[in-house]
Amino acid sequence: VHVVESGGGLVQPGGSLRLSCAASGFTFHSHAMAWARQVPEKGLEWVSAIYADGQTYYTDSVRGRFTISRDNGKNLVYLQMNSLTPEDTAVYYCAAEGIQPLNVWLAPSVESDYFGQGTKVIVSR
Repeated sequence: VHVVESGGGLVQPGGSLRLSCAASGFTFHSHAMAWARQVPEKGLEWVSAIYADGQTYYTDSVRGRFTISRDNGKNLVYLQMNSLTPEDTAVYYCAAEGIQPLNVWLAPSVESDYFGQGTKVIVSR
């Protein structure tokens, strides 16, 4: 399984960014995909997930501002981030569901799911 994120960068507060994740090595359309983020000195937290049936999950702090989507024909997942704030500054990781069903109620873990190397998002003036 291989996942590669792209699209991070520096953006001003109130701005937007779209993160992309390219996945390979598994049957993409039948697996949940997710985005997690890590702030320095804090643990990894789930941001959003999209399941094989199209259902989505958002953590409270991003609901209404972020939108997750997937393109099963291209094995891609996107995270559209709008109205960004400095609190969104983090390294964002794409994750592919592992052997067990994706569980956003448990802390993200490389023991459970497959993560990419991350892409850094900095929200600052």
